Amino acid sequence: MTDPTSSSQPSNPSGQPAAPGSATSAQSSFQSTDAMMAAMAAAEPDALAKVQAELATLQAKSADLADQYLRAKADAENARRRAEEEISKARKFGVESFAESLLPVADSLEAGLVIKDATPEQIREGAQATLRQLLAALERNKVLAIAPAPGSKFDPHQHQAISVVPSDLDANTVVSVLQKGYLIADRVLRPALVTVSAPK
Repeated sequence: MTDPTSSSQPSNPSGQPAAPGSATSAQSSFQSTDAMMAAMAAAEPDALAKVQAELATLQAKSADLADQYLRAKADAENARRRAEEEISKARKFGVESFAESLLPVADSLEAGLVIKDATPEQIREGAQATLRQLLAALERNKVLAIAPAPGSKFDPHQHQAISVVPSDLDANTVVSVLQKGYLIADRVLRPALVTVSAPK
């Protein structure tokens, strides 16, 4: 038989009698949790709306940046294509101006050859006139002669010494020019061939 006194006290897992007021404390805790959940549920729509607004702003910025990138890429591609076209034209027609300036020289030579019974003096005068035309055409295209005067200092950047000769001039100076050199836009196209004075 069971002990009648055993059912008079509530039991708990520890076997100890439940403390007075523990049920009220648990109920109060549940109510507090419910209130927190209700507050969170009430605040949830505002937080969601805020996050959605921020997301929309970021998406708009992302779309704008993507558009700017595509425009910049297209501009760069167009600039590259234009540069390639300009380089191609420069390579193809770069000598056009120079060739045009040489046409009068060719005309003069042809005109001189037409004369059958030209005297040596006429041939000389024609050759001198043609040479002046040629030199003028070279100068217009920035092709300038390198012709150092005797006694000028030897410059290895513009002169090429063919031989070293005894001379009354100072050592390492130009004695004579065997062949003119030429510059094109300050760049040596061909060095002048010179003789240089020997050390004394």
